[in-house]
Amino acid sequence: MEKPIKELLKFSIINIDKPSGPTSFTVSTYIAKELKATKASHFGTLDPQVSGVLPIALNRACRLSTFFMNKDKSYVGIIRVHKEISLEELQKEAKKFIGKITQLPPVRSSVKRAVREREVKSFEILEKRDKDFLFMTEVQAGTYIRKLCSDLGEKIGGAHMLELRRTKAGIFSENKSITLYEFDKIIKDYKSGNDGPLRNVLISGEEACKIFPKIKVRKDVVKKIITGSPIFKSFLSESPGKDIQKGQKVVVYAEDRFIGVYEFINSKDLIAKPEFVLN
Repeated sequence: MEKPIKELLKFSIINIDKPSGPTSFTVSTYIAKELKATKASHFGTLDPQVSGVLPIALNRACRLSTFFMNKDKSYVGIIRVHKEISLEELQKEAKKFIGKITQLPPVRSSVKRAVREREVKSFEILEKRDKDFLFMTEVQAGTYIRKLCSDLGEKIGGAHMLELRRTKAGIFSENKSITLYEFDKIIKDYKSGNDGPLRNVLISGEEACKIFPKIKVRKDVVKKIITGSPIFKSFLSESPGKDIQKGQKVVVYAEDRFIGVYEFINSKDLIAKPEFVLN
């Protein structure tokens, strides 16, 4: 909160509630233009007709995408069945999809069409109205919800997804997102000299990275570290937590200064290797 707004914009994320209609790329491009960001990228594409949580990274925070894009996602939507079925029967069929499933990406998908395994953490059928059912699901990143609905339909005589909204993407949730209308008002205030509303919705990259365990190094080794050096045992100002696992992502700090995101190695003198360094 103490940083100048222009410095904050260099390494921050804004959680947008995307409306149905525009593409994720269109929305992120619009955000970048209004904030005069040199670069913007979103953490996970939403189809044009899908609404909901679309975190957009600005400038150097774009390099954090690999750390946040592959987190679990939550959705709420409507599935329309093609034959009459009771709420209880559909709930029973949906439960069969919880766990590991295999999916073939749709023809229009941007990824290679090869069967891949994904995990469905939950799949709840909540309400029924005629042939429309309200559902809620939490899935591993990269799971196609439209395909999940059609695969469920194959078990019951046909079904397709009618509507979908993303309610959560990793640490980003809909109750802390802003609509494009709210964003436009914030930009109007910002351009008139009031940066308070914009400051309130920008999430600094440092703040977002607090989901990872922290490792502290001495202040006198910062110069070596920000030029690419790994973290060695002799650099530490205190021992890392015993619950940190090898291969896990960690954030490195020198006192209150955020240094970057590292992979925890903990082998002999080598503690961690850099994956993103803020310099």
